Amino acid sequence: MRLLVIEDYPPLRRSLLQGLQEAGFAVDTAADGEEGLAKACGAPYDAIVLDLMLPKLDGLEILETLRRQSSPAGVLILTARDAVADRVRGLNLGADDYLVKPFAFDELLARLHAVIRRRYRSAHGTIRIGDLEIDTLARTVKRSGAAVALSAREYALLEYLAARRGQVVTREEIWDHVYDFASEPASNVVDVYVGYLRRKLERPGQPGLIQTRRGQGYVLDHGQ
Repeated sequence: MRLLVIEDYPPLRRSLLQGLQEAGFAVDTAADGEEGLAKACGAPYDAIVLDLMLPKLDGLEILETLRRQSSPAGVLILTARDAVADRVRGLNLGADDYLVKPFAFDELLARLHAVIRRRYRSAHGTIRIGDLEIDTLARTVKRSGAAVALSAREYALLEYLAARRGQVVTREEIWDHVYDFASEPASNVVDVYVGYLRRKLERPGQPGLIQTRRGQGYVLDHGQ
C-alpha cells in the first residue's frame, strides 16, 4: 500500500519514512503543506499521515481540500495538538483517525492498518480467498495451510490485489499503489512481479489465483 507522510520536522519525517518502509509500505514524503497538498492530489494514496502545524499551508486546510475534492485516501492526523476541540474539528473535517505526539510507532502502524482496512471494507486483519490466507497485521501468507515466503514488494503487490479481489486491476493502478515516487518505472516490472507471485503461490494440482485479463490487467480471486 502507498502512503504519503506530510511532516515538516526533518528527523521525524526521516524516522517515519524508514519505519513505514521497513513495515512494507511504499512511502512518499512532503516537508510543507503546499508540497503535501500537491502530492496528495497527484497520486492515489491509500492513506496519508498528516501533521497539522505545517509551513505554507495548515494541515486542516489540506484535509478540508481533500475531502471537498472527494479524495478516498484515508487520513491519520499526527500532531502535537491535543486539545479536544482540535480532535473534534479534525474528525469532523473528515480525518479517519487522530494520534497525538509523542506516540508509539507500533500504535501508529496499528491505526494505519485499521484506516486502510476500513477503506477496503475489510473488518479483520486476515484476508481469505479460497485456500489463500493473508494476515495483514503479521504480514504473512499461507496457501493450503503452508507458509509462503514473499519479499516486501511481492507482499505489497499481493496485498493490493487481495484488497481489490474479484476486480480487474490495471498495471497503472498497481504501479500507483505499490511503488513510490523514488521507484524507477520499467515497462515490465509489474508483469515480472506478478510472475514471481505466481511461482510462489501456485503449485501443480492447485487452481491458479491470479488471472490475466489481456489488454486490461490482473484479477485475484478464487482459483479457477
